[in-house]
Amino acid sequence: MGSVGLFTVFLGAAIWLNGFGAGSVIMIVGFMIFAMMLQGWFGTVIRESEAGTYNKQVDVSFRWGMFWFIFSEVMFFAAFFGALFYARILSVPWLGGAGAEFSTHQFLWPEFSASWPMSVTPDAGKWSMYEHIIPAWGVPAVNTFILLSSGVTVTIAHWALKKNSRPALCWWLFATLTLGFLFVGLQAMEYAHAYQDLGLTLNSGIYGTTFFMLTGFHGMHVTVGATMLTVIWLRSLSGHFKPDHHFGFEAVAWYWHFVDVVWLFLFVFVYWL
Repeated sequence: MGSVGLFTVFLGAAIWLNGFGAGSVIMIVGFMIFAMMLQGWFGTVIRESEAGTYNKQVDVSFRWGMFWFIFSEVMFFAAFFGALFYARILSVPWLGGAGAEFSTHQFLWPEFSASWPMSVTPDAGKWSMYEHIIPAWGVPAVNTFILLSSGVTVTIAHWALKKNSRPALCWWLFATLTLGFLFVGLQAMEYAHAYQDLGLTLNSGIYGTTFFMLTGFHGMHVTVGATMLTVIWLRSLSGHFKPDHHFGFEAVAWYWHFVDVVWLFLFVFVYWL
């Protein structure tokens, strides 16, 4: 069912990108099929866990599975950070003639400046320094505070669970997922401002592509994490999890802390430096 859903998603996306309006509908249907698979799969795991079906070895397997999943996510972002560093630290100086007697840009683009952030003017096809960037100490700084605060609240919720304090667990979990969705909302506003007012788009050269690739995928991960927190919160309201048996909560908390750490790197290397 998952394979059928994903195939339908990519089929619809391909049709949509080639100018056929029905592609968007097909893609949405694919997402719905995939969501049904997730609901059925995780629903079965939750029911089996609450029924006491799983032994200690299954719990260990779950933990290793989550560890390797997060490790794969680390490698995923490492690839995009690598692209950013390669373009910024190596490619831009090379294009500017670093280490060479003369640079070809003197003949191709005499006005080229080897500086970052670098953009391209789509109409003229000329590379130049991108002047309008999103300041680090605006919305990005606010979002940094929000995510760091959410890391604290989910940790407090974990402590409450270990102390078997159900009301505190639910309230701190609710605070965490609220902060997560607030982050996503502010980032959506930031994107609208970038596109409408600053002209920062996916067509804005290597700076635009790396900016939206890194921040966009991170925003997607925050959305997924906040959705997972919502499920955990609803399960907590239903009386799930015990002080000595709550891997579902721990897995989501690990994922959320991973999202926090990735954002710190994003804030420093994409917005600040």
